[in-house]
This record gives sequence, C-alpha cells and structure tokens, in this order.
Amino acid sequence: MKTNEGVIDRSLRVILGLVLIGLAATGTVGLWGYIGIIPLITGAVGMCPVYSLLGINTCPASRK
Repeated sequence: MKTNEGVIDRSLRVILGLVLIGLAATGTVGLWGYIGIIPLITGAVGMCPVYSLLGINTCPASRK
C-alpha cells in the first residue's frame, strides 16, 4: 500500500472519525455516526482507496 494522504489530511480524518464515533456513542447522532470508523482507519493507515481510484495524492513525500 502506498501512502497517498498528507499529514494535515490524515489528522483531519482521525479527528473527524473520533468526533463522529463519540457523537454516536453518546447518542447525539444515530447509529450512522459509527461511519466515522472509515475516516479513522484511512487516517491512521495513510491510504485512501478513493484517492487511489481518482489519482489524488496529498502526500508530498510520495509524489516523486
């Protein structure tokens, strides 16, 4: 797997994922909030399958 997410992109994904999961766990939003697991995992791994399909790369180190 090639990293295709930059540091800011990864950080925002992890934060968004944690917020969504937290909101779902507290009952603020419905069960759909657990969809936050997806940005959490992609942010932790640094690879987004959708970015790969679209040819997007926000990681400056792997653009070479």
